[in-house]
This record gives sequence, C-alpha cells and structure tokens, in this order.
Amino acid sequence: MLTTFTVPDMACGACVDKISQAISSIDPQAVIIANSQTKLVQIESEIPVVNLETAIVDAGYTVNK
Repeated sequence: MLTTFTVPDMACGACVDKISQAISSIDPQAVIIANSQTKLVQIESEIPVVNLETAIVDAGYTVNK
C-alpha cells in the first residue's frame, strides 16, 4: 500500500535520513521516497498507516493530514 505524508518540518537531507530510519525500524522492507524540497514522504508498506505516522512523529517531525 502506498501512503503519502506531508512533513512540513523536513528541511534537509539529515531529516530525510532520520525519517527513513524511523520507518525502516518498524518495516525493514518498506520503500521510502522522501523529498525535503516538496516536504513529501511516500512509503510503500504493509504496516498500518497510523503506525507509519507514529514513527515519523516519534522521530520528532510533524505530519500534516
């Protein structure tokens, strides 16, 4: 399932890495495409959306719905 989040406080490559690591920690098989310019994070994963969102928030970022 493909899920897209807007993460307005994702500002740089380090942010992309931190978010990617947070998602990978709950789903090592996830395919993650994050872009700090567009503020979009696309995740291909079978993990429930709420768990993906929680991982991003727990990493210190805001998720807009």
